[in-house]
Amino acid sequence: MSTLANQLVRAEKEELARAIRTLLGRPLVSAHDDPAAFDLVRKRRGPLIQWFDYFCGWRLVVEPRQGYARLVKVRSEAGATRPARRRRTTRAPFDRRRYTLLCLCAAELLTSPVTTIGMLAGRVAQAAAVEPGVPAFEPVRGEERAAFVDAVKLLEHYGALAAMDGVTDAYLDDEDAKVLYRVDTTRVIRLLAAPVPPSRVADTWRGGTEEEAPEVGSGLRGVAGGGWEWGGAVVGERGGPPDALVVEARYGAGEPSETQRALHARHTLIRRLLDDPVVYRDELTPAQAAYAASLTGRRLLRRAAEEAGFVLEERAEGFLLVDPDGIATDSRFPDDGGHAKVAALLMLDLLVTSGPVSAARLDEEAAELLRRFPQWAKAYQSDGGGPRLAADALEVLVRFGLARRTGDRVAALPAAARYRVDRAAVQEEC
Repeated sequence: MSTLANQLVRAEKEELARAIRTLLGRPLVSAHDDPAAFDLVRKRRGPLIQWFDYFCGWRLVVEPRQGYARLVKVRSEAGATRPARRRRTTRAPFDRRRYTLLCLCAAELLTSPVTTIGMLAGRVAQAAAVEPGVPAFEPVRGEERAAFVDAVKLLEHYGALAAMDGVTDAYLDDEDAKVLYRVDTTRVIRLLAAPVPPSRVADTWRGGTEEEAPEVGSGLRGVAGGGWEWGGAVVGERGGPPDALVVEARYGAGEPSETQRALHARHTLIRRLLDDPVVYRDELTPAQAAYAASLTGRRLLRRAAEEAGFVLEERAEGFLLVDPDGIATDSRFPDDGGHAKVAALLMLDLLVTSGPVSAARLDEEAAELLRRFPQWAKAYQSDGGGPRLAADALEVLVRFGLARRTGDRVAALPAAARYRVDRAAVQEEC
């Protein structure tokens, strides 16, 4: 093979790897927001579709004419580590009310390619009034308008809505604000990543508690004592999104074949590796652990990492995929972008060196940080600021797989050792 041919093959592999990691970090890539990234995905869409289907069982939809690519990521395990966030300055996670209004807005936007914020609010109010279990939407109240604006702005961020006249924030202070939108109904539909649409699940709920009751017509029946019933069968016992929405037919039902079980183990294992900062062996299912230990599984893990441009770290405790360019992640650690992340890094050394500590000890450590740096983290420089900072820092450590809380005790996990301060090296430098 000529030198030029080798260079072309290498360039194709590098472009494919970069496109894979781009989609992992941003499952919705728009030509309007990032023309270069979209052009790369469009250019390599064939190999990309094959890669995600083979290694993850995820569907990639590329719409060149409409200018977006959507990676439909599905997880079998429910989790709340990546909530939708408000597009306004606080960047706070969505609460139950905002998720409810987001779903109602998305449903009502499918009725017309053009709408106004007032018309959309009216339709949402009508839908909430007739939807069982959904509290009424009252746009005369300021907190209700704020929640509604957060839902609309998120849809704008995803390109499902585009303001042609006026700005959405005007609705915060004025219920009669005039904002005209163009609706991309196809993109609205693409936002739903559940393999089983909510409309195809039973439309009544019984049993369980009010907190467990799904909103916006998800259709599952809560079973008293926990779990969800779908078609007469209990399909899950965890909190979070009902399991019936993520049932994937390709893995079989009832008695799956050996091939289907192996496919499920491969896809779910690689999904976790691509989505989670670190995957520990003791958190794997028996099928996933067996697949990871097999010759075929280890070969495919290395191949997936190489083709996507990751560095695979395999240790006795678990696995870690490292992106040298930091493209594939939507959040980083260490990172000085937030006080909680800085505090988490500072408290890691205590967890690593002192072994499991009590939550009260972390509260004291956070309070001491605030005393030492009185001009830092001013949002926490008030009564009760130490425990709040410790709680937020611990949330960061748990989310990144660096710590685990059991009852009142917090322990560092193996991956935390990579951030341990080498005091001997520090003394030599001094």
